[in-house]
Amino acid sequence: MGFPGTWMTTSETMVYRVVPKCACSTIGQIMHFSDHGRFYDGDIHDATEGLRKWAQEDSHGPIERVVRAHSALAFTCVRNPYTRVLSSFFDKICGIQRNGKRYRGQLVPLLIQKYGIEVGGEDGKGEFDQIASFRRFLLFARDTIRWKRPMEPDIHWSAMSGHISTFIVNGGRYDKIFFTETFNDGMQAVLDAVETPHPVNLAQIPRFNESEGHGPKRAHPVEAYFDDLSMHLVYEIYKRDFDLFRYDFENPANRMPVGEIDLDEVHAKLGD
Repeated sequence: MGFPGTWMTTSETMVYRVVPKCACSTIGQIMHFSDHGRFYDGDIHDATEGLRKWAQEDSHGPIERVVRAHSALAFTCVRNPYTRVLSSFFDKICGIQRNGKRYRGQLVPLLIQKYGIEVGGEDGKGEFDQIASFRRFLLFARDTIRWKRPMEPDIHWSAMSGHISTFIVNGGRYDKIFFTETFNDGMQAVLDAVETPHPVNLAQIPRFNESEGHGPKRAHPVEAYFDDLSMHLVYEIYKRDFDLFRYDFENPANRMPVGEIDLDEVHAKLGD
C-alpha cells in the first residue's frame, strides 16, 4: 500500500501525512518555501514539482526510503472534528470548486434528491437553512462511512485517525502531531527540529486557505449546528478522533483540545 497522502520536502528534511481540512495548504506551502525560498504559485495540491508526493510515481522510492529509515522528521496536523466536518460541508457540498464546478460532479444533486439538502442555489450564494441542511449532510456522511453507501466515504469527511493510521500501519512513525487550533506553536516545533535550506519565519507566512470563498459564509456559531442527534452522529463517526486527539465531544462550542496527544498511544491504537 505504501504511503498514500504523504508529502516530503525535496531536501528530505520533513515528511508530512496530509489530513484534509487540517491546514494542509499552508503546511504544503511552508514545506515548499523551506526548500526553495518561495511559495508555489497556485494551489499546492496542484503542484507536480517542488515537493515529493506519493501520488506521483517517481516519488515512491524516495518517500519509502526516507520513511522506512526514519531519516526525516515525520509529522501531521489534526483539527476539532466538529469544525472539520462543518468546514467540509461548506466547502465541498455548498461551494463551487476552483474548476468552477460542483465537487465530484453528481454528488450534490444526489444529496439534494436523497437527503433533501439545500446548498444555496446554482452559485451557492442563495439563502437556505444551513442548520437543517448540515444535519442532513451528517446523515449522509455517516451512511458513507458506516455502510459505504450511497458512495465510498470522501477523504474530506472520513475520520482523521483513518488517514493518520495508514502511515503507521505501513511502517512509518510520527515525531510530532500538532493541532490546527494552535498552528503556529505546532509548526514552529517542527521547524525547530529540522535544518531547512531556507529559514522560515512563521509570523510572515500567510494562511493558504484554498477553500475560503468556495461556499457560503457560516451564518451561526459552531454549536448551533449540533443538536443531540447530530452530536450522536458525530460521535459515531469520529469517536476515535475525539479520544486520541483530545478534543471535547461534550461541548461543540469548545474548539480547543483538552489535553496533549500521546504519540505512543496513537501508534499503539492506530498501528493494528
